[in-house]
Amino acid sequence: MAVLLTSGFPMTRKMLFLLVLVPALLLAGCGEVEDTRPGQPVKTRQEAFKDLLRSFEPMSKMMKEGRYDADEFARMSTDFMAKRKAPWSHFGSDTNYPPSKAKPEVWQDVAAFERAKQDFFASSDALNAAAQARDKTRGENLYFRVYDTCKSCHDSFRHR
Repeated sequence: MAVLLTSGFPMTRKMLFLLVLVPALLLAGCGEVEDTRPGQPVKTRQEAFKDLLRSFEPMSKMMKEGRYDADEFARMSTDFMAKRKAPWSHFGSDTNYPPSKAKPEVWQDVAAFERAKQDFFASSDALNAAAQARDKTRGENLYFRVYDTCKSCHDSFRHR
C-alpha cells in the first residue's frame, strides 16, 4: 500500500519509515552539551544545585504525606544547610556558556542576583531555626518561603 503525497508522488512504507526514523535518530544523538572547561564550573554548579534539591525535597514529601517527624525534619534541615552554599561560588563571570541554563541577567544585574541569593539564605536560616526548635507549623510555613525564593530566582535568572 502506498501513500500519495500532495504532489502525486507515491510514498512507500519504507520511505515513510525512513522519513520518521532518520530525524528521530538525529535528535536522539543530540545530548546535553558537556562542560569541557577546566574545573567544569557549570557542571559543578548544576550538580551542587541538584544535590541541594535532593536534600530539600524529602522535607516536602514528609509534610505532604502527613508524616512529620520533628527529629528527622531537623536532621534534613541540617543536611540542607550544609549544602546550601555550594553552588554560588561557581557563578564566575566566565561561566555563561552551554550547558549553563543561567540567564545573562545573573551577570548583568549582579545586585538583583545577590539579593535573590541573600533572600534564599535568610529564608533557609529561618527554616532551619524552626526545624531545630521542632516547630512544625513554622517549619511548614518557612519551607514554602524557601521554595518561593528558589522559584523566584529561577523565574528571574534561569532559562527553562
